[in-house]
Amino acid sequence: MGSEIGGILPLALGIAISPVPIIAAILMLLSPQAKGVSVGFLLGWVIGIIVAVVVSTLLSGLIPEEDPGSRPIAGTIKILLGAGLLLLALRQWRMRPTAGEKAELPKWMAAIDTVTTGRAAFLGFLLAAANPKNLLMAIGAGLAIGAGGSTRAEETLAIAVFVFVAASTVAIPVIAYLVASKQMTPPLESLRDWLVQNNAPVMTVLLLVLGVVVIGNGIDNL
Repeated sequence: MGSEIGGILPLALGIAISPVPIIAAILMLLSPQAKGVSVGFLLGWVIGIIVAVVVSTLLSGLIPEEDPGSRPIAGTIKILLGAGLLLLALRQWRMRPTAGEKAELPKWMAAIDTVTTGRAAFLGFLLAAANPKNLLMAIGAGLAIGAGGSTRAEETLAIAVFVFVAASTVAIPVIAYLVASKQMTPPLESLRDWLVQNNAPVMTVLLLVLGVVVIGNGIDNL
């Protein structure tokens, strides 16, 4: 059980450190309808992570742990997932701003000021469950949980840990803003500017490290 949680924590951190949902949450916290849309976004984000990792866990549970032939199957899937993460890392590196160039927000973020609570929740769900990077990490975590031969209670605990860690970086600023909105505004603005400018380099390093780790785990299963 401990090894499974240790194996999924890097993947959960990979989702947690992703700048895009954090930037989206901060923009909502700085919008006129901050409290409603930010809570909606957080709920959608959490539900999206839960759906992605639970579905991946259930599907990966179809691989029989007792069958010696299942290890190469799981290893091959992990290697493919790791390769996908490396390709995403290369894409992020190519998208990085050149020296002296100011990074710009995606066009969809420019309209966040007018988003409703329902749309914010849907956006959070999409960023969690449909984003290729997050989906690859959720599949990797689900494979580690579902194919590990754990009991249902142990799988539930592992999923809970994964969701808690993955959702934490969006939950923390939202909860902090609800508690002390005036004090949180200046640091949120500074954090937003830094994340926008450094999104590509941060994601490149993160995806590169995680891709190598997942591939290493896959080779170990072969």
